[in-house]
Amino acid sequence: MANANRPSGLSPVMPSMGVNYNGGGRVYCIPETDDTNAYAIGDPVASAGSSDSNGIPTVTLATAGSGNAIRGVVMSAGGLVNGAFLADPTNLNTIVIPATKTKNYYVLVIDDPMVIFEAQEEATGTAFTAAEVGLNANLVAGTNNGYLSGWQIDRTSPGTGATLQVKLLQLAPRPGNAFGDYAKWWVLINNHELKAGVAGV
Repeated sequence: MANANRPSGLSPVMPSMGVNYNGGGRVYCIPETDDTNAYAIGDPVASAGSSDSNGIPTVTLATAGSGNAIRGVVMSAGGLVNGAFLADPTNLNTIVIPATKTKNYYVLVIDDPMVIFEAQEEATGTAFTAAEVGLNANLVAGTNNGYLSGWQIDRTSPGTGATLQVKLLQLAPRPGNAFGDYAKWWVLINNHELKAGVAGV
């Protein structure tokens, strides 16, 4: 049976050491001046090089492609964040942060470089096979579905380069998931702002 086409960006699975993921993350600010990008759960983000007035660092949507480092992945775009910060203090039901902004928004970001994520392979080009396990690849941007990210793994880009964005660890071990269009993979962010990239093998 064919794999279902259900992109969701990057979804946390576990730390690479094999222990259970505890849902931890850090609060980051998406500034009011960002009038270009919408944000959803599962979107990768990069440092924007500044902070809000309280010193909370700002992030922007990551750029797909080799050489573009990633700070982490949005794990919460609405409701309580760290028990105090809100994605939108005036609307607790915020799910997707809009492209046009009239205020700062706050998101919880998984910025630990050793967390394994699940991501979907796109359907453009040649499907990955067992030979791609251990290689690196880039991500490709996609539009959110009103709740979850539309980012996927770019399958035109596998290789050994240390600046490729994710490392292909294995197929996600679940019934019905197989090599081919829309396969779900476990990956590490390889080109991460907090660690050096590692060549694929």
